[in-house]
Amino acid sequence: MINWKQEVDKRQHELIQSTCEFLKIPSVYEASSVTKKAPFGEGIAKAYKWLLDKAEKEGFRVKDLNGKAGHIEWGEGDEIIGVLCHIDVVPGGEGWTTPAFSADIRHNHIYARGALDDKGPTMASYYALKLIKELNLPIKKRIRLIIGTDEEREWQCVEHYFKHEAMPNAGFVPDADFPVIWAEKGIADLRFTKKQVSGDGLVTSFSAGTRFNMVPDKAVVQLNRKRVKNIDDLKRMFTAFLNEEGITGHLETDHAHITLTFNGLAAHGSTPEEGENAGLIGVTFLTKLPLRTEEKAFFDVLNLMFYNDYVGERLGIAFTDEQLGAITVNVGIISYERGKGASVGLNLRYPKGVDYQAISERIVKAFVMVEMEEEVVSHQEPHGVRKDHPLITLLSDVYKRHTGECREPIAIGGGTYARAMQAGVAFGPLFPGQPDVIHQPDEYITIDHLIKLTSIYADAMFTLASNKFIE
Repeated sequence: MINWKQEVDKRQHELIQSTCEFLKIPSVYEASSVTKKAPFGEGIAKAYKWLLDKAEKEGFRVKDLNGKAGHIEWGEGDEIIGVLCHIDVVPGGEGWTTPAFSADIRHNHIYARGALDDKGPTMASYYALKLIKELNLPIKKRIRLIIGTDEEREWQCVEHYFKHEAMPNAGFVPDADFPVIWAEKGIADLRFTKKQVSGDGLVTSFSAGTRFNMVPDKAVVQLNRKRVKNIDDLKRMFTAFLNEEGITGHLETDHAHITLTFNGLAAHGSTPEEGENAGLIGVTFLTKLPLRTEEKAFFDVLNLMFYNDYVGERLGIAFTDEQLGAITVNVGIISYERGKGASVGLNLRYPKGVDYQAISERIVKAFVMVEMEEEVVSHQEPHGVRKDHPLITLLSDVYKRHTGECREPIAIGGGTYARAMQAGVAFGPLFPGQPDVIHQPDEYITIDHLIKLTSIYADAMFTLASNKFIE
């Protein structure tokens, strides 16, 4: 028996140092710096190169597939155990105690965007594989750490990877919850656009959100000052509304515009009820103002169909599965610019047993009322493996060895790289009852958590690569 934690403890300083160095790289998608060598922008390319260069220097077999995805491999054999990680992160956003990419250590916590999703767990996985290599443990399969770079956006990375590389026989993703996740909801990103809106009206512009799978934590609205009859009345109305909603915001004026800012609370698109959607809150405030016909229709539809309704009841699509839970709808992006156009980005999640085409048509019907056209940006059907699959059994045993807990596998609304594999599940990093700070200000991973993850993932990789269980 190997004392995994003891072995990780010996490497604790190096693990922490490398994790912090990795987290300091702002690996956010940046369209303005996209090139052939940096297909998702310079920040992601820098983090990707940093990790692959480190692995190559430390004696692993490394393969790069055009900067979009790659792998770090150890072991021999025909069968492959895949561990799918991603190094891209959502934008840092506002509200941090220290800068989002400072990797500041306070009270045993490492604070940084990506600390939990998914750069911290990626480093835990890398050091787990490194531990197996350094101990020269006998394994019967190849362990392949697959590095994705576009998980938070369109998954072009894994799509590209599996066009060129073999599918692992089985594997896991360190990007969700423990004990083991056997099933995930279907996910669709839907964009609704109107290419032209009137050049006349109260609203000059409206902007909220940048990602389909995030609850917007800020909305900024510009009003045409000439169309506001009494600014003092507007200020009183705005202040009263903020108090009623229990959020913060501010109002600024200049010679041409009145700018309203609404501050909400970010959350993952799979759990929109855990956030405060600043975009929808801003929309609701606007519906109380004297809008012109076209802008009124746009904001009224959003208010009526989505404000304080994350499960599609008003759309007529509500459905709940006993194991996978309810349909959820997150309004992740709202954009309106007078004289130009408008767009809305939705993140739809649905359990197995739902007719996707039918619910999609109901959503489209709501936007047809304001002459907006649908674009399906991405769609992934529900994913799962059998609860009695050997992969589930072995990983559950690993979890029990390290926690002393015997827990049933679970299903989630989130979407992970597990669905990119034929036999893949999500395995951590969050433990039951642990605060979920993913996509939020002051995202963190504790040093104890990082060490425990590395121990568990080393055991899991060794166990999967040592057992003849592949079906």
